Amino acid sequence: MVNARVDAIQAAGDPAIHAAQQATKTIPILGFTDDMAGSGFVTSMARPTGNITGISLLSAELDGKRQEILIEAVPGVSRMAVLAPNTITPAKLDALKEAARGRNVELFIHQIGSGEEIAAAIDTAHTSGATALNVLSSPILYFGRRLIMDRVAAIRMPAIYQFPEQAEEGGFIAYGSSAAQISREISARLLAKVLRGTKIADIPVEQPTKFELVINLKTAKAIGVTVPETLLVRADKVIE
Repeated sequence: MVNARVDAIQAAGDPAIHAAQQATKTIPILGFTDDMAGSGFVTSMARPTGNITGISLLSAELDGKRQEILIEAVPGVSRMAVLAPNTITPAKLDALKEAARGRNVELFIHQIGSGEEIAAAIDTAHTSGATALNVLSSPILYFGRRLIMDRVAAIRMPAIYQFPEQAEEGGFIAYGSSAAQISREISARLLAKVLRGTKIADIPVEQPTKFELVINLKTAKAIGVTVPETLLVRADKVIE
C-alpha cells in the first residue's frame, strides 16, 4: 500500500496498526482499536501527533459490561468462559476475573492467536464446565463469528457478542456500538477529513456514543435459555 502511494490506510486492531506505523510515517493512518491512547498510538485523543488518528472502541469497558449482561441473562450461571485474543493485556483479564468473582462466578480464560484455534477453545471451555461464553472484542473473533455461533449452538452454550448486528445474525445476545454506525458514520467522517487534506492533529480520535442491547429469543429458545423479563424490557431490540 505504501509503494502504491495510497492517500490513507485504515487498520483494525493493534497488530495491524503497528504494521502500518512501521511501514509509513507520512501516509495518514486511521486506526480502529480498543484504546488508541492506552495502546500508545496517540498521546492525545483531542490532538493526535504524527500520522495517526482513528476510533477508540471502548472495548475493555464494554467487555466487562457484556459479562454483567450475560450473567444476568443466564440465571444461576456459576462457570463462565471468555474467548479472548492473545493480544489482550493481563490487567484486562484480571479485571474481568475480579468482576466475575464479585458475582460468585468462576471465569475460565481461553486466548487464541488465530481463527484455527477458535473451535478447540470453545470445546475446551465446554468440557471445563463453563455454561456461558463472553466473546471479547477482536478482529479475529469478529471475522470468526460464524464459526463461533455455529459451535456454541451445537453445544447449546449462550454467548454474548460485540456488535448488535451479531445478534441479528443469530447470536444469543450482543451489546455495543453498531458496526454500521462505526463504519458509515464515524469512520466515513474521519476518512473524508483526511482526503480533504485536514491535518491529523486537527482530527481528534473519536469514540462511539450510542450502544445497543439486542437479544435473539429465537436463539435463546433453541439453546434452552429463558431470558429474564427484567433484561428483555431493557433491550433496544428483541428478535422473536
